[in-house]
Amino acid sequence: MATTTLTENSPRKNPLAPDMEEWDEFLKGRYQEGKSEEEFRQYDKKANPGVAEFYRLNHENQCMDYVLSKEKTYFGLDKGDKSLWEAAEFLNTLVDDSDPDTDLSQMEHLLQTSEAIRADGHPRWFVLTGFVHDLGKVLCLYGEPQWGVVGDTFPVGCAFSEHIVFPECFAKNPDLHHPVYSTEYGIYEPHCGLDKVHMSFGHDGYIYEVMKNYLPIEALYMLRYHSFYPAHKHGAYQHLMNEEDVDMFRWVNEFNKYDLYSKGHAKPNLAELKPYYDELFAEFFPAKIAW
Repeated sequence: MATTTLTENSPRKNPLAPDMEEWDEFLKGRYQEGKSEEEFRQYDKKANPGVAEFYRLNHENQCMDYVLSKEKTYFGLDKGDKSLWEAAEFLNTLVDDSDPDTDLSQMEHLLQTSEAIRADGHPRWFVLTGFVHDLGKVLCLYGEPQWGVVGDTFPVGCAFSEHIVFPECFAKNPDLHHPVYSTEYGIYEPHCGLDKVHMSFGHDGYIYEVMKNYLPIEALYMLRYHSFYPAHKHGAYQHLMNEEDVDMFRWVNEFNKYDLYSKGHAKPNLAELKPYYDELFAEFFPAKIAW
């Protein structure tokens, strides 16, 4: 079942600001600690046009066929070998120098996140996870549209949850009326475990594939599911999760507060921090890894 995707030259390909700062602000507003479900929905209704358009495109196009196609394209990790510093420097080209609201580079955001984790005394692998968590956004630099890189993630191959942000935008998704994909369990067995579930494609799944041979399972859950807000904020998809998923999601929740709320911290000094991170990277990784 084919899905219609936008062409490379479409003006709607990237509805958010070029550096996706608009997306980050939406996340902080929607998932702020202590907000009620009613406040979430009100915020959604008031969302700016860029975010609304982003989710229309995301929800219309993220179907099973699209996901399987992108997994085949990227999960073979044949885009070249890079060190973590090289990947972060590559990601920095996402920053729009004309944006008056921020002068923070992508690398600086990664360092803010990892330094906040480090300051709270978490294990070294946790600090490292903070640094690498958004490196999968290099997908934008491979030519993927923003709606196929960021955004709340969710399973495909089964019914879409009402707890996914902007659920009404699934109206034109080709899986919505599929005889199998539209059912509660779809192609999956009850409590099969999330490792058997195809998630909507984006930077979470990609960075998981890049890192899965190097980091502990707690870190891999953080990477793979840090955008799976329907599950870890609203409790959706419990019928697909097994006991390991339930146990590991406490790590996902612990990580997300650093991802969402570290941006206000002091701008990191890369020159001062680099020796620490050089040592940290060498502890877990070879000089270069496949992307």
